[in-house]
Amino acid sequence: MMLFKPFFADLARAALRVGALSLLLTGALPAAAVQPAARSAAATASASLRPVAPAAVRSSLVRVADGRMLAPDIARIVNRGEFVVAMLGVDTPPFFYVKDGKLTGLEVAMAEDIGRALNVSVRFNRSANSFNEVIDIVARGEADAGISKLSRTLARAQRVQFSDPYLSLKHALALNRVAFAKLARDRPVPEVMRGFNGSIGVIAKSSFADFATQNFPKATLKAYASWPEVVKAVRRGEVTAAYRDEFEIKRLLKSDPAVALTLRTVTFKDMEDTLGIVVDIGDIALVNFINVYLAQRSDKLDIDRVLRALEP
Repeated sequence: MMLFKPFFADLARAALRVGALSLLLTGALPAAAVQPAARSAAATASASLRPVAPAAVRSSLVRVADGRMLAPDIARIVNRGEFVVAMLGVDTPPFFYVKDGKLTGLEVAMAEDIGRALNVSVRFNRSANSFNEVIDIVARGEADAGISKLSRTLARAQRVQFSDPYLSLKHALALNRVAFAKLARDRPVPEVMRGFNGSIGVIAKSSFADFATQNFPKATLKAYASWPEVVKAVRRGEVTAAYRDEFEIKRLLKSDPAVALTLRTVTFKDMEDTLGIVVDIGDIALVNFINVYLAQRSDKLDIDRVLRALEP
C-alpha cells in the first residue's frame, strides 16, 4: 500500500491546482492564493481568449478608395492618383530630354512604368538646376522619387534612400593630349594615374566632384557650372582632364569624332558609378516596391544599350 502513496499525493496536488485555477477564473479566489503553476496555466488560458488585433493595427496599413490596405507611403501616392518624379531641368539624352514638345528618354520610360505599376499617372518636377537639387526636392517631400541619372554617393545616402542600381558605369577621364604629355613625361599611363597631380574639371556640386576628391587627392579640382563648360576647358588645356562616367566620355567622342585629335580617354575598370532611384528617407515600402520593379524588369540597362539609344 505504501507504493501507491506518492501517486495519490501527486493526484491530490493536481486536483487542488485545477480547483484553484477554476476559482481564479470565476473571481472566487485572489490571484495571490494560486500556486505558480496554476497562475501560469491561467495566464495561458486568458491569453488564448484575447481577440487578435486587426490587420490595420498590426501593420499600420492604410485603406485606399478601392478597399485595398496599403503601406502609408504607397497609399499616399495611390490616394493622390499621381506619382511625382523629380528630374533635372537640363536635358540629358538619352536619359531624359524633350523631343517634339514631349518629354522622353530611358528614365522617363522607367518612371512611367512605375506609375503604371502603381496604377496612377506620372507628373515630372523639372525645377532642379543641378543633380543635387533633385536630391533636395525629394528630401523636402516635394516629389515621391528622383529619377535623374543620380549617382549613389555616401553624402547623398545620408539624406535620402537609394534603390538598388539600375545601371553601372565605369569612371573615365577625357585628357588633353598636350597637357597630359607634359604631365606624364613619358611615364606609363597607369603610373601617372596612380598619383595623378594634374588639374581635373568637374561639374560643380555633382557626384563626380565628390568622387574626384576621394579618388584623386593630389589633383587640383576646378568646378564648372555645366558639362559643356568642363569639355571646353579640357579642350583648351585649361585643365588636364575632364572627369565623368564612361557614357559621357564615350558620347563626347561619338558626337564629335574630331575631338579625338585633341583628347584621349582613360577608363577605370575598378571604379564604378552606380545609378539609383531616390525616395524620402522614411519611404521604406516605396523603395522596396521600386527594388522589386527593377529586379523584374526584362529590359535592363547597360552601357551598350544606352549608347545605342543615342543613335537616330
